Amino acid sequence: MGLRYSPTMAVADITSPANPRIRRLAGLRDRRERDRESVFVVEGAGDLGRALASGLEPLEVYYDPSLFPDPPHDAGMVVSVAAGALDRASYRGRSQGVIGVLAQPDVSLYRLDPGPAPLILMVESIEKPGNLGALLRTADAVGAHAFIVADPGTDPFGPNVIRASTGAIFHVPLAVTDLETATGWLRERRIRIVAAAPDAATDLWAEDLTGPCALLVGAEHGGLTESARSSADTLVSIPMRGSADSLNVSVSMAVLAYEAIRQRGQPDT
Repeated sequence: MGLRYSPTMAVADITSPANPRIRRLAGLRDRRERDRESVFVVEGAGDLGRALASGLEPLEVYYDPSLFPDPPHDAGMVVSVAAGALDRASYRGRSQGVIGVLAQPDVSLYRLDPGPAPLILMVESIEKPGNLGALLRTADAVGAHAFIVADPGTDPFGPNVIRASTGAIFHVPLAVTDLETATGWLRERRIRIVAAAPDAATDLWAEDLTGPCALLVGAEHGGLTESARSSADTLVSIPMRGSADSLNVSVSMAVLAYEAIRQRGQPDT
């Protein structure tokens, strides 16, 4: 879902990059400031439209009236800002015409209700925002019942993760916690942990993924920690026929997840 876009000659309420609201909005590029206010920032009509479509309501919306003739949202604080001033607040230094500020959602693990035979995707210590965003897209694509970020190495609601997820972060049941808590929660629900490791003796294609399971991948460089390996019920390897000894972490998860979907049949519609 996108927002309306149309050139116009409307006059902005805020024209100066030195405006206190713009300085404060620019400060939210820093994770510490976002966490202090318990908010996150969404830039661009596409991603903000997807956030709205998921039921989220922005606390504040700043928009460039030369691109949007009417306010792109009618709730919270809505402020029109001249293009140059809005660029000052953009994470990438050049805005796409609209920036939304939203309350950080509840990402506690125990609020999730994955159902009787869930397919859960779980990641450990992912460091690169682009990879985490791509992993969220995979979770959304396969209809995962939950996506667990254990011991995050990057802010799951950072601007680059949101952009890389193309809005999937707003639609996937998400939890952020530590590995020990995550594995304990899965054990309580008798959900098997199937973790990917290049040196595993069990071939992915030979593993039964039709029952309740959580598919686990590790950090980009080091892979799974020893704690993660020992907590897994099964370690599986993805067959590699060429000279490469590993796959990108988001590609690895996609292979695991789609094998689970293949075994289970077509995903629910």
